[in-house]
Amino acid sequence: MRSFFIVLVGVAVLSAETWTGTVVDVMCKGKDLASHTRECALQCAKGGFGLVLGDGTFVKFNESGNARTLAQLKKLDREKDLKAKVTGERKGEVLQVVSIEFQ
Repeated sequence: MRSFFIVLVGVAVLSAETWTGTVVDVMCKGKDLASHTRECALQCAKGGFGLVLGDGTFVKFNESGNARTLAQLKKLDREKDLKAKVTGERKGEVLQVVSIEFQ
């Protein structure tokens, strides 16, 4: 059973892709990203988070991605410029987040 789990995790990591963009809460996804703050994202966390890609496309995070993002935002020491590298698998309009790293 343990080796099956290790293989399953390995397959999930191999199918993951990496994206970079700006993390924003769902409520503010259409607003000015340059003025969007960490504090705003924390206040609007219940609606979830996503990533605005370089071409302006918004990709929403899955529930575990929302939890990972919230934990990282709470530790972040800057207030603006919420750029991040996100690893995961995109399924339609939702990104199944494996990891998130603010840059």
